[in-house]
Amino acid sequence: MPATALDSAIFRDIFTTPEMRRVFSDEQRTAYYLEIEAALARVQGRLGIIPAEAAREIDGKCRIENIDLVKLKAQTERVGYPILGVVQQIVALCDKGLGEWCHWGATTQDITDTATIMQVRAALELVDAEIEKIAVALAALSRRYRDTPMAGRSNLQQAVPITFGFKTASLLAAFQRHRQRLKELRPRVLVGEFAGAAGTLASLGGDGLKVQAALMDELKLGQPEIAWHTVRDRIGEVGAFLALVTGTAGKISTDVKLLMQTEVAEVFEPFHEARGSSSTMPQKRNPISCLYIHATASLVRQNAAALFEAAVADHERSTGPWEIEWIALPEIFLLTSGALAQTRLLLEGLQVDEKRMRDNLDMTLGMIVSEAVMMGLGPYLGRQRAHDLVYDICREVVRTGTPLVDLLAANAEISKHLKRGDLEKMCDPANYLGLAGEMVDRVLAREKH
Repeated sequence: MPATALDSAIFRDIFTTPEMRRVFSDEQRTAYYLEIEAALARVQGRLGIIPAEAAREIDGKCRIENIDLVKLKAQTERVGYPILGVVQQIVALCDKGLGEWCHWGATTQDITDTATIMQVRAALELVDAEIEKIAVALAALSRRYRDTPMAGRSNLQQAVPITFGFKTASLLAAFQRHRQRLKELRPRVLVGEFAGAAGTLASLGGDGLKVQAALMDELKLGQPEIAWHTVRDRIGEVGAFLALVTGTAGKISTDVKLLMQTEVAEVFEPFHEARGSSSTMPQKRNPISCLYIHATASLVRQNAAALFEAAVADHERSTGPWEIEWIALPEIFLLTSGALAQTRLLLEGLQVDEKRMRDNLDMTLGMIVSEAVMMGLGPYLGRQRAHDLVYDICREVVRTGTPLVDLLAANAEISKHLKRGDLEKMCDPANYLGLAGEMVDRVLAREKH
């Protein structure tokens, strides 16, 4: 029966997605094994390495519906690997002993690694699609809130004003970089494996590289320059990439959680009845997607570290590190799909309270723009004197609750140089947004939507 959050009938569609589970299912993985064995037979038949009749017979029998998965489970437990069981079943299905030509010149890891890369290819398509949808959502938020002032925060304290569009555009820029990373890594990663026992293709003599090239062409994968049975940087790179992607999703969830706090209340997750409700506190509206994103992103990073452990393999065929990937890589993709799906849901329905953002800007009675005041006074008083004077006045704001602009206007040293109207403009957070809008525009210009 299901025992983990990734296969639980209750939790699985929270922490992952049906589409990603399908890619890493027993059925799909075995179907990839069969696709590779069929392609190998076809290629070797064309090249005259195995009889054409055998190639046709093997090709015709390599269908997932022909495989007894219960029997394959028993074969795998006995042998230790599933490939021999698959080959044995295909051999038994073929007429006239022609199945004996199946798996000609291949080794178990060739088929396993190539199938893994085919899973990675399909899984990255799903990741790519989610990244694209997240980028669309972030672009829409960046356009809509390009000029909406809010407090920028440093060490959880109000720092200087920014815009909400600036905040979302900085995240959009990260996903643009993720798209570029994905584009760049595909040629490096989507490379098959067909190298034989120790990687030299010795069993096929002088035909080995011809078979390898034709097989990879058949499977639409890159041809390896040399065997990579125990050189696992390709798999590690995939894990590192997904750790970066989900790390950005985790950043989004962290900011939204903090902005949803009662005392802040500037943005909220999408709402429907009972979502985020408490069993004991009827007033509460808890973050939900943020929590799932945080959990899944954290586990992706942990599993990515496991892939780096798997890279430390021994000699030409390893004794254990390889099997780490069997466990960690599917979980990384499954958890990534959950994190990205929850991120998309969060962003597509994000509720933004612009009034509350403005109220929070004003809660410090103007002190959030103390830097602007200091810089505005600098040409008249010198930067250091302006800093010290504004510092003292800010302490007075805290002590008395008097707005900053009133204390500035009442200060004789300042009023000699600036009128109250000038000071009011200087103390308006909406007038101290720097080049936020222009930076948002630069990021949006890179989107095709």
